[in-house]
Amino acid sequence: RNSQLAMLDSACQHLPQAADSERVRPHLPHNPYPTPAHHHPHPPAHFDSFDFFQRLSPETLFFIFYYQEGTRAQYLAAKALKKQAWRFHTKYLMWFQRHEEPKTITDEYEQGTYIYFDYEKWQQRKKEGFTFEYRFLEDKDLP
Repeated sequence: RNSQLAMLDSACQHLPQAADSERVRPHLPHNPYPTPAHHHPHPPAHFDSFDFFQRLSPETLFFIFYYQEGTRAQYLAAKALKKQAWRFHTKYLMWFQRHEEPKTITDEYEQGTYIYFDYEKWQQRKKEGFTFEYRFLEDKDLP
């Protein structure tokens, strides 16, 4: 009985406030310090164009591809990587690029030495004697 009264007393002391039912407002950042003019407060107007993405390094494109999932930026990064002869492997979820002409080419696969981007170690690595089965090739043309 005493523990029930203690819980009721605690509940009365922690009643919801009127502000608890208010809709959450988005955070509007406020920078109280003057920012140098060369730090633009907004991204450039052309940052979401394919031409812009073509100028980015492969590492930057990999970052965008893996960390901005489901966005237009991911799409543009994939398109730029494909333009640089990278091919996406749907089984391993990694990007591969031929290091040299394959030793074997059939209708189902090609085998040879490839460079691939290891997203766990965040580096490009070389894989010799790798069999790239075409059924795992993400071969959709990106418009």
